[in-house]
Amino acid sequence: MVTVTMKLTSRVQRLGCVLALCFLSLVLWDIPEAWALDNGLAMTPTMGWLHWERFMCNTDCKEEPDSCISEKLFMQMADLMDSDGWKEVGYEYLCIDDCWMAAQRDSKGRLQADPIRFPSGIRHLANYVHSKGLKLGIYADVGKKTCAGFPGSFGYYDIDAETFADWGVDLLKFDGCYCDSVEQLADGYKHMSLALNKTGRSIVYSCEWPLYMWPFRKPNYTEIRQYCNHWRNSGDVYDSWQSVKNILEWTSSNQKTIVSAAGPGGWNDPDMLVIGNYGLSWDQQITQMALWAIMAAPLLMSNDLRHISLQAKMLLQNKDVIAINQDPLGKQGYLLRKEDNFEVWERPLSSLTWAVAIVNLQEIGGPRSYTINIASLGRGVACNPACFITELLPTKTKLGFYEWTSSLKTRINPTGTVLLLLGRSQTFKKLP
Repeated sequence: MVTVTMKLTSRVQRLGCVLALCFLSLVLWDIPEAWALDNGLAMTPTMGWLHWERFMCNTDCKEEPDSCISEKLFMQMADLMDSDGWKEVGYEYLCIDDCWMAAQRDSKGRLQADPIRFPSGIRHLANYVHSKGLKLGIYADVGKKTCAGFPGSFGYYDIDAETFADWGVDLLKFDGCYCDSVEQLADGYKHMSLALNKTGRSIVYSCEWPLYMWPFRKPNYTEIRQYCNHWRNSGDVYDSWQSVKNILEWTSSNQKTIVSAAGPGGWNDPDMLVIGNYGLSWDQQITQMALWAIMAAPLLMSNDLRHISLQAKMLLQNKDVIAINQDPLGKQGYLLRKEDNFEVWERPLSSLTWAVAIVNLQEIGGPRSYTINIASLGRGVACNPACFITELLPTKTKLGFYEWTSSLKTRINPTGTVLLLLGRSQTFKKLP
């Protein structure tokens, strides 16, 4: 439920032109400190499906044939991404995580898939995925072993990059386990980036470099952006509200460092969407979807598309929310304010629009009301002299025309979020 209080004054009209000029500064504000990785990829956040959170390292295909890490699982997911509307809304990359490999490299030093679980090999799987109009992602590790103990890429960066390109891989998730030093970690991430580019194949490069660097020193995001298309900063997401909260808290606490690093070609990655699984309430699923859009995060689902509910599917396929995530201006949103267990996040978008998410973090009691002054949003220019506001989540509702001096009152469920779009195109048509 949303109500509005209007205070029409001539001062709004006088300030209109002055504050509208601020938009140029917003375009220039927080321009990434360095050019992105020069491979022409990930100009908007990557979208797709990744197996890890939902299926982990299940290699027991005898006891659990429908949920083990195998070519059968990925072919089934490819079929569904093609047939159930996922591809049409932008979920393009089908990504394998850890535990796909055989225990040893082949006689020529090349990685190979487990012959029992992937009997046709990765090249065949890539061809199948490509035949569905999708792209294939794969996993490797910068160190001596993967996090699950399979062969790492240390000492094999060039041959592994060539192998992935030869197989037709389109994305590499490169983990950071089993490195002897932060120097080895950094050198390995750089080496693999250059090796991938040298293959001549377009391969999105997903790093975990800053995640493993933070315990020792503050990462150099200018450097990381030059080598990676997106990068993990915080620990793995779990299928729980506490995990999602922790990621949001880490992101807001470090936003002065990380937000300016994001932009076309390079993105902060808060990890997978766990919508459609078991651990989040409906309101919490709305919160994750809304905030991942505000954060310009890669949208990599980790769920079982064979058994996902219609409600979760509609949320993940919400075109309005995806449009915010994929906005071509490419600026990451940020926490604007926090008070009384409410958080207000905002993100500048193209066409002079803004997205605003209001989160009720209280976990006791019922829905609570929150009132915000319109003039405080969008650095003072989002609704100057006025704007048209649409609620996108939980339910799409056209709230109407708001003056700069208006106030907006929302009512939000515990751990839920209201996602708003503040637009100007409809506004100016209504002005005298």
